[in-house]
Amino acid sequence: MQNIFIMTEKYFLKIRIYFLSIITIANCSLLIWDYFHGGVPSHHLLQREDLPAFSNWLGGILIPLLVWFLLYRIQKRISNSSGISKDTINLLSAFLGALGFGILLSIFFTLGNTEIPFYLVVSLLFLALFLPIYRAEYFLGFVTGMIFTFGGILPIGIIAIISLIGAVLYRIVRPGIRYLTSKITSLATSKKNNSGNL
Repeated sequence: MQNIFIMTEKYFLKIRIYFLSIITIANCSLLIWDYFHGGVPSHHLLQREDLPAFSNWLGGILIPLLVWFLLYRIQKRISNSSGISKDTINLLSAFLGALGFGILLSIFFTLGNTEIPFYLVVSLLFLALFLPIYRAEYFLGFVTGMIFTFGGILPIGIIAIISLIGAVLYRIVRPGIRYLTSKITSLATSKKNNSGNL
């Protein structure tokens, strides 16, 4: 059993290295492309020019660190769970769903449509009541899907805020709604039983 766990650790380490290499090469290629085609863009906080700007060059450092950290978090969760194959499928589905969502948002933004990305973000907050979008696999998928359009810095900032809100919705608001719903249901059932006994 110990050998299987060591193999799993080695396997995940390989995955982390491959994925990190692909993302780093893609991100650096994008930065080089930007550099030779009008310059690497910078993004001002809240899109206000009187506030500090962050260059996408910073994403060349932050993206690899973020990818390594998020893959480590994913690996730890799989290692600590009992059903590795089921959890792996769930994690992969969550990552691919978030990746598709990030790509879709980027496509609409690139086409000049700002309304649909807004509604997509709002729908994401609604989904946060049902899915743990704050987890590492979702974060990784969202950021990866948005890198090509927005660079490295903007997706990290946007998804960090959405993940924080998502964590509050999933871990605090959702249990509160379920608790209230169960109380209302039990109250309605007891009233119905009492009226039936009369």
